Amino acid sequence: MNTNKEISKIFREMAELLDINGEKITQRINAYRKAALYLETLQTDVSEIYLSASSGQTKKWQVFLAPKIIGDKNAKKIEEYINKGKIKDFEELREETAIRQIITHFFQSKGLGLQELKENAKKRKIIYSRFTKPAKQLLELAGSVEKAKEAIDKVAGWANTRKLDYAIETVFKKWLELDRLKPKEIVKKPFYKGDPMIWSETKKKWFVISKYGEWLEYAGKKEEIEWKIIE
Repeated sequence: MNTNKEISKIFREMAELLDINGEKITQRINAYRKAALYLETLQTDVSEIYLSASSGQTKKWQVFLAPKIIGDKNAKKIEEYINKGKIKDFEELREETAIRQIITHFFQSKGLGLQELKENAKKRKIIYSRFTKPAKQLLELAGSVEKAKEAIDKVAGWANTRKLDYAIETVFKKWLELDRLKPKEIVKKPFYKGDPMIWSETKKKWFVISKYGEWLEYAGKKEEIEWKIIE
């Protein structure tokens, strides 16, 4: 068990969840990210540092870390994880931000990053309340944020490859078909100077099909063959 990586992952997710939730005090977000980075680069497992300390008191064992990077609050969270295997504040934050996580993931599936999403929300180009109800319904249907995100991803993969628009409500409509929804297969076909080509397995040669339907033996190089995606 690598306690450093586990706690680092939690701290990074807490920073992201605070960002998603519109946290205005950026120092809180940065504190988690700095602590996460520190733990990732720490050579000794933090649980060993804690257990080998002379006392379990946070202020005493914390001196073995980097006090300017791991503050009292985050040190207590590390201690909590070592003793209980979880961090209460993290569990509560995940629950509190569940709906926003789903809405954010929906827009990310459409290629809209978090910062751009927040800017659009400020400018009222995106009204969060419009998506709250369907996100809540999807959460109830899926049973967890993770499964709701997976469902969105399946619909996105299916729709995007077909150039179809989709909404959170689309996930409801396709719910019973999710396992059968597959991205459209991308087919690439060879061309030479705009004319289609075909490979003859019998003759082990490429042929260019002229506009008159003639098969002309290809004498060029493989690098000159252009592969185009066929819709």
